[in-house]
Amino acid sequence: METAKTTPPFLKAGSRVGMVCPSSKISYPNAISTCAQTLQEWGFEVILGKTVFTTFHNFSDTDNNRLSDLQALLDREDIHAILCARGGYGMSRIIDKIDFSHFLKHPKWIIGFSDITLLLNHLYARYQIPSLHAPMAGAFYKASQEGDKIYILNLYNTLIGKPPCYSIPTHALNKKGVSTGVLVGGNLSILLHSIGTPSAWDPTGKILFIEDIDEYQYRIDRMIIQLKRTGILNSLAGLIIGSFSHVLQTTTPFGTEINTMIAEHLSEYNYPICFEFPVGHETANNPLIIGGTYRLSVQDQETRIEKMI
Repeated sequence: METAKTTPPFLKAGSRVGMVCPSSKISYPNAISTCAQTLQEWGFEVILGKTVFTTFHNFSDTDNNRLSDLQALLDREDIHAILCARGGYGMSRIIDKIDFSHFLKHPKWIIGFSDITLLLNHLYARYQIPSLHAPMAGAFYKASQEGDKIYILNLYNTLIGKPPCYSIPTHALNKKGVSTGVLVGGNLSILLHSIGTPSAWDPTGKILFIEDIDEYQYRIDRMIIQLKRTGILNSLAGLIIGSFSHVLQTTTPFGTEINTMIAEHLSEYNYPICFEFPVGHETANNPLIIGGTYRLSVQDQETRIEKMI
């Protein structure tokens, strides 16, 4: 079975976490301070990149400055993890200019989701180095306001080396079965954006998870069809459907509930499929290790997603 080549060291008390905004600017004024405070409470030292304080239109900074800020943290041997403070848009503008040569000698955990999906999957596709699809700074702030900190705590547990294992109730649209494979995925529109590029991975035997936000339903329909037409869905070992948040409708609604629509496209596949797994642009966003080997078990009473040691 294909596995990651190099797993970054897990964190411990005193580990340094760099924070950077390689895509869009921070939208919550208190997100950085709240996130940094929580990381410090966990026993980590926080190193703030320049781009957590800057803005440039919708971006955190110019392409060159965002690249430089990320590159500096990638190259520092005394940084043990990099938490991308926000997604948004911008990673594809700099991804091919990043120099990973020093990072490959001293790998560290890269953390984020949404637009950061491109960087996470690029690390696995090109270098077989795992990374963390997980909450960013805004989620730390929301958790401090709403009191729901379990998904933030799940990130802490994953960072210190506790293998993630999640159990959720069954869903009527699930397809039962058990499979094991390397986990890939993230934001659906970003995944499709990477097809045919150096960031694309071989889907054979993989467990894929997908999620998205603020997309018209007909566009999600089209994206699922594209996954089928490329052959990606034919080769998988399993599929996890996460949150599709704020689904938009045209003047005439699509006419089918979003999960039902997706399930109709998946009817021909025999591998395990689970719906409404808590990953995506909601508060319920469980950390998942892209490039990690997972066991997906979809049964009558529950669905279990477990990282294999």
